[in-house]
Amino acid sequence: MLFRKILPSTSVLAVVVATAASALANDVVILNGRVIDPETGLDAIRNVAIEDGRITAVSEFPLEGDVVVDATGHVVAPGFIDLHAHGQSIGDYRMYVMQGVTTALELESGVLPIGEWYDGQAKKGLPINYGASAGWTYGRIATFDDTDPLATVEFFQEAQTESDWKMKIADADQSTRILSLVEQGLKEGGLGIGVNAGYAPGYGQKEYFALAELAERYGVATYTHVRYASVIEPQSSFEALKELIANAAITGAHMHICHINSTSMADIADTLALVDEAMAKGINITVEAYPYGAASTVVGAAMFTGADWRDRMQSTSENFQLGQDRMTEDQLADYQKNKPGTFITWHFLDESKPEDLAKLDMSVTHPATLISSDATFWAYFDDDGNIQTYTGDEWPLPEKVFAHPRSAGTFAKVLRSYVRERGVLSMSEAIRKISLLPAQTLGDFVPQMRRKGRLQVGMDADIVVFDPETIADKATFDNANQPAVGVQTVLVNGGFAVRDGALLVDAAHGQPIRRDEPQ
Repeated sequence: MLFRKILPSTSVLAVVVATAASALANDVVILNGRVIDPETGLDAIRNVAIEDGRITAVSEFPLEGDVVVDATGHVVAPGFIDLHAHGQSIGDYRMYVMQGVTTALELESGVLPIGEWYDGQAKKGLPINYGASAGWTYGRIATFDDTDPLATVEFFQEAQTESDWKMKIADADQSTRILSLVEQGLKEGGLGIGVNAGYAPGYGQKEYFALAELAERYGVATYTHVRYASVIEPQSSFEALKELIANAAITGAHMHICHINSTSMADIADTLALVDEAMAKGINITVEAYPYGAASTVVGAAMFTGADWRDRMQSTSENFQLGQDRMTEDQLADYQKNKPGTFITWHFLDESKPEDLAKLDMSVTHPATLISSDATFWAYFDDDGNIQTYTGDEWPLPEKVFAHPRSAGTFAKVLRSYVRERGVLSMSEAIRKISLLPAQTLGDFVPQMRRKGRLQVGMDADIVVFDPETIADKATFDNANQPAVGVQTVLVNGGFAVRDGALLVDAAHGQPIRRDEPQ
């Protein structure tokens, strides 16, 4: 073994390479960092060794390695895990890894067919780990359109011009086909069932219950965007969450609540109280939130229809942002009629107002909530003014592209705002929320996840090294196309994806996260 002794760096994080590039994933040591393992409670200066993609030592004593990372003054933590990431092209994954994410999963919407999607992702040479659930809305669209589902964003977007799959209760034959398509996705290794109910709120109670039963039969979770988002009754956010909890209680299924902050809006205190009571009774639910007062969704979403939607959502066109500008009422009406699949940013809370920020903080800091991004994919306006999904491999991303800032900054924002600047979370608690809790949410039925979210001997070498004094999100609502800063090193399955704060564009260390082999 070759080894080069290094002195601690007093400025930037230093990476010393003593072997050829082919050995990078085989033998790495990280020295003198503040190692945080949220499962064991370790928070101390330690040295970490990696070999063959696994952690082989966490030691107080000096270690030798072919590649040495000096982490003096930096935090060394398990790679961050995002359970709710819609952007699934290589540019999306690069923005994720720049803020320390080592696994990004599409669980809320999911996709179908699952096997086809995994095959497509495997060809992209992705820098981080990937996976998806079996998407119920994809099965619903295909059934009501009498077609086969396609594992593409466009399949979902183009269906926004239709209303049947969103608002009609399925008959017996339709229900059978929807469940059959979802079940096939589970057989092909889907990570549970994605239930994007907010986009199809007209489904029947029996259909949702059947999905919960199916999840329980396969021993997997559902991931639900609840069917209503409203601060007034009936059909309120509170009612929608009660429906989910009731299904979990009756069937015993593990049911995960997606972005409780955006679906609850101003009612977050009441919905979190429901979560607390359900968990106290042993009902198998988990919950996530993201650290922004704005959501991203399609302008033609069902929740923005009906005569009273403005009252229910406490919103007007001024709450909608398209690109860098807020929408007018005329523009909103035009897009909802003619371009309903267009993704926009919807500001449901104003973080500049103390009372709104307090509501957002309530969801982020709650002990049970893990952090997910709900990251949208990067898009751009073509020459005809239509919005297109960006699927290219340029880095940095082209200046013309835009997205919600959470696509580039969610995890860095937690570490900047909630830990360093405002002190409403400790560093160890923040790391727990963005690494261990997501891994534990899937650990019962996805064996790979039992080796992630921890920094212990035998665990996968998905590791992030960052400067706690400089880590920050740079993405804004006016310009989201700005990578996070302060992350100096990211290892994915033992291979470098970020070094000295720079993305390695040829890094392709991501592996599929899949429940089992295709059947």
